[in-house]
Amino acid sequence: MIADSVRLAMPGEAAAIAELQRRSWAAGLPTDAANQLLNSVDLDEMSTSWLEAIQRPPLAQFRVLVAVGSDRVVGFAALGPSDDPDAEPATDALIAEFTIDPVAVGKGHGSRLLNACVDTLRADGFTRATWWVRADDDVLRRFLSEAGWAFDGAHTEVAMDEEGARLKLVRLHTAIS
Repeated sequence: MIADSVRLAMPGEAAAIAELQRRSWAAGLPTDAANQLLNSVDLDEMSTSWLEAIQRPPLAQFRVLVAVGSDRVVGFAALGPSDDPDAEPATDALIAEFTIDPVAVGKGHGSRLLNACVDTLRADGFTRATWWVRADDDVLRRFLSEAGWAFDGAHTEVAMDEEGARLKLVRLHTAIS
């Protein structure tokens, strides 16, 4: 591994990505939403899903990137074409997942990973990137705003089921051409 770098995820890192995603849910989501998500899928299922995404992505432009610290994966991102109803099919991309291990925050991994996401999307021919962010995640929204992202007016609520915890999301976007 090359420390403090970003690259395409390797199949052997699927379990590490799944573990990191579960830790980030537990640490970053409201307790009721985190518990519902964590109880809905186990680590083995998540590892298998990430392995599929890495080995056989659903689309040619779908990518899983990892941020690597001194000896391990400290972050990951999943990106590709936007599936939003108002997206321009050939030009709008989506950063669907973006996680930095809470113990690795503030060490430059998030900035490196974000730059690699934008460079990858630009190389794939996209000219605009979008990102759904929790409306109450002030830290992530500030990080993105400082990197040139802005609220585009779109918002939604998501939940696992009718009675489940609801999360309010806002969409940010940036030009990447």
